[in-house]
Amino acid sequence: MAREHRTVTQPRRAAVLGSPISHSLSPALHEAAYRALGLDWEYGSIDVTVDRFPQVLDELQADPTFGGVSLTMPLKEVGLAAADIASDVARKTHAANTLIFRGGSIEADNTDPEGIVWALNRAGIAAGAGAVVESAGIVGAGATARSTVAALAHLGIAEVHVVARRPEAITDLREVAEAFGLRVFGHSWDDPAPVLASHVVVSTTPRNVADALVPALSSAPGVLLDVVYSPWPTSLAGAWAAAGGQVVSGLEMLVGQAGRQVELMTGRSAPLDVMLAAGLTAMGR
Repeated sequence: MAREHRTVTQPRRAAVLGSPISHSLSPALHEAAYRALGLDWEYGSIDVTVDRFPQVLDELQADPTFGGVSLTMPLKEVGLAAADIASDVARKTHAANTLIFRGGSIEADNTDPEGIVWALNRAGIAAGAGAVVESAGIVGAGATARSTVAALAHLGIAEVHVVARRPEAITDLREVAEAFGLRVFGHSWDDPAPVLASHVVVSTTPRNVADALVPALSSAPGVLLDVVYSPWPTSLAGAWAAAGGQVVSGLEMLVGQAGRQVELMTGRSAPLDVMLAAGLTAMGR
């Protein structure tokens, strides 16, 4: 009996899902990577709420041209719950920003920590290199803060000082940090100075939230990664730079995490410098 010959469709599409999504720079970053790599891939954006997510995910997984999706708020937790397989970092941070469709299964990962590591590496903060950084500061205690503790653990930092508007959020973050071997010390929103005085500080709050902390800024600040990238600079980043500190934009974190997503979806090394240039162009900077 003659065997039936079937054409195997290779993945060549991906998209970012979230709501709202029109502001996302992910399409510009991913498509710049595809062009540089000579790949015939397309990357779009789809506005998806939590309620619609299961249906949309089923539709995309059933499309053999889709290799996977990126997830932004508010889908990182439900995305993790929808996966058949999850990476260690996704499980420990309780979030997934990447879903890969492979062999009928959905594989979840969280590349945000790698984005934070890449951004801080560019500022000279690297594991085993230069001056030893024993502690760091985090502003905020939500989902991005969970990825930040994973990144800081990778960089060899043993303790973090956290300031957040909700004390109970710091308690939740402490449990996540312990899974990565970090110690967490909480500080009141009314007394952020000990956090801002850390050599490395990562502000994980949405735009404008950290503005209230500017008066407590140290006279000799260290390195600040502000995960906000638009509008830029934030009030905190502007005051930090004016005081002589080193500032890293959230765009660099975005590029770092998107680069890892490109690698997971296509199997090719990401051209991070090309992606960063595309992001700056898209922002008009």
